[in-house]
Amino acid sequence: MNTIPGSVTSPQGFKAAGIAAGIKASGNKDLALIFSETPCSAAGVFTLNRVKAAPVFLCQSHLADGRAQAVVVNSGNANCCTGDQGMADARRMAAVTAEALGLKAEDVLPGSTGVIGVPLPMAVVEKGIRQIAPMLSPTGGDEAAEAIMTTDTVPKKVAIQVQIGGKTVTLGGMAKGAGMIAPNMGTMLSFLTTDVKMEPELLKSLLKGAVDRSYNMVTVDGDTSTNDTVILMANGASGVEVKVAADVELFRKALSELTLDLAKQIARDGEGATKFVTVRVTSARVFADAKTVALSVANSNLVKTAIFGRDPNWGRILCAAGYSGAELDPNRVRVSMVDIPIFANGTPVPFDKPKAIEALSARDVLIEIDLGDGSEGVEAYTCDFSYDYVKINAEYTT
Repeated sequence: MNTIPGSVTSPQGFKAAGIAAGIKASGNKDLALIFSETPCSAAGVFTLNRVKAAPVFLCQSHLADGRAQAVVVNSGNANCCTGDQGMADARRMAAVTAEALGLKAEDVLPGSTGVIGVPLPMAVVEKGIRQIAPMLSPTGGDEAAEAIMTTDTVPKKVAIQVQIGGKTVTLGGMAKGAGMIAPNMGTMLSFLTTDVKMEPELLKSLLKGAVDRSYNMVTVDGDTSTNDTVILMANGASGVEVKVAADVELFRKALSELTLDLAKQIARDGEGATKFVTVRVTSARVFADAKTVALSVANSNLVKTAIFGRDPNWGRILCAAGYSGAELDPNRVRVSMVDIPIFANGTPVPFDKPKAIEALSARDVLIEIDLGDGSEGVEAYTCDFSYDYVKINAEYTT
């Protein structure tokens, strides 16, 4: 299995493009299109927020048959809390894209991201869709990844190749997300492609499993978006069908690696972030306890601000683990930060504080929590909270 530079167009048979259609006042790219030359099996995982954007509802409807051939995404406007007009606009996005590509509207999956509660400028969007369709290219993945960004500082994309049945198959992906990121399905927008052939139900099962240990283990600020969407399309262009157990396992590992890479890119680019933080929980009795503790610590504003300030305040870590709701015995818990043991057997472990402060200056920070109660474990990914996070979100619409 090889991670390679690439994106959604790395698998055979996929094209993409990204343009500045005029949705964003900044003039930055704001419309992306992904297209497969042949029909795809398709699956999606979506936000569990009860307030959902119109394109989320429409994607869920269009994926009922497990098929799709194109994805159209705008940034700069979430098309959420926009009532009946918002649903009509989402349907129109799909319909105009279908007309431009010679597809059925049901085979187009729309996505939106940006400010909530503002109607889409449909004249601009429709003109942009007609402009972007002829620009589709096998090398257009980078532009598409840039076009879905909002407060992201860098585009997020990756590709992976793996040998299945003696042939090379490829998976590609792109994602956006820097704020309003918390695991509850999803956590952002992500679009994944592959050139294997696979039945939709198996594709959906593998996608959900990958999401549970990647995107659902990322948190920037504890806010679950109204627009969270992950789409995976498989077009079979490699000629490799993934069906037997050994091949399924190879593909599962590659898909998990793909989504984990993108998830980490999101955490690294958290709004105002200066540090990438991994919370590793081990020796839990059950997986649910490991996940609960990891996310509780990763979501703690006190932990995240301490990391920003290079403060080895281990009490905040223990506190967040304790209120998580997971089963744990503090007398069996061991904690270390940046490879420095700081708590064990119910009491603090003496450590060199100046050395710990210096270690916390690193870009990557590891917090390890051993629950001493079993064999399950998991990692959560987050970032620190800086002054800039407050500034970005205090001024988001002003």
